[in-house]
Amino acid sequence: MLDKPQIIIHSSKSLNYTAYDVHWIPSSPRFVILGQKANGTGTIQVCQLASGSIADLHQTEKPHAFKCGTFGHSSLAARKLATGDFGGRLSIWDLERLEKPDISFSAHDQIINCIDGLGGKSINCGPPEIVTGSRDGKLNFKIGAVKIWDARQPENPVAVLAPAPGEAVIDPWTVAFGNSYNNQERMVAAGYENGDLKLFDLRQMKIVWETNLKNGVCSVEFDRKDIQMNKLVCTGLEAKFHVYDMRTHHPTKGYTALSQKSNVSNITGWLVRHLPQNRDLFMLSNGSGTLELYK
Repeated sequence: MLDKPQIIIHSSKSLNYTAYDVHWIPSSPRFVILGQKANGTGTIQVCQLASGSIADLHQTEKPHAFKCGTFGHSSLAARKLATGDFGGRLSIWDLERLEKPDISFSAHDQIINCIDGLGGKSINCGPPEIVTGSRDGKLNFKIGAVKIWDARQPENPVAVLAPAPGEAVIDPWTVAFGNSYNNQERMVAAGYENGDLKLFDLRQMKIVWETNLKNGVCSVEFDRKDIQMNKLVCTGLEAKFHVYDMRTHHPTKGYTALSQKSNVSNITGWLVRHLPQNRDLFMLSNGSGTLELYK
């Protein structure tokens, strides 16, 4: 009998480009890969699981490399992909017609580091929205920003969450929606390069809580987006991760938290993802190439 659960590779595929983001296409055996080719152009590749192997379906090459994507804003019927690229463009794609995006516009001055979506698949949890984070102003001394977009009319932001004039511009590395349990409530968690973790209340349009984790925050995720805030997991540099109990709050000390270092590596924790079927389980991936499953 095995003492520990094992993760077994079902299938693998070599790529001739750098993959920055991968997403399952909702309610299908297909997935999409976003990345950058050696010449600096971007690629969107759609693949499908077929008879135990990975089959190529569609692939397109675009002028700017793609950094991130989400299906969270889109309905199951439409299943449209929103992408953020190195040129600061936010685009929405029909994966059956990749020749040209349905919508594409300049959302930021610089690379879009992170993106998340919500409201497309869940009922009574608010409008379909997209949140993006970028290093706007890092080079031209304007203002770095997290922006929220309405997917139905996305070219003008619903909200811009940015430093006040004169404050230092800090690069946001990760964003996540949460607390969207009805049509009014919605939060955005954002992690920054200097270790700041901020919680924005979109109903009140203000920061309701912030802390500093002492190292750059690479990934944040709520255990579920469409319930009252429950758990928030943050990963960052030096292999440390933090689990916040978002239902236990002290007026001066903030949310109850557990902090721990990776059991197998001292390298950056790049990503955290919860298991949709069981939100008590989450996976961490880090720079050493290892995956860690926690409960």
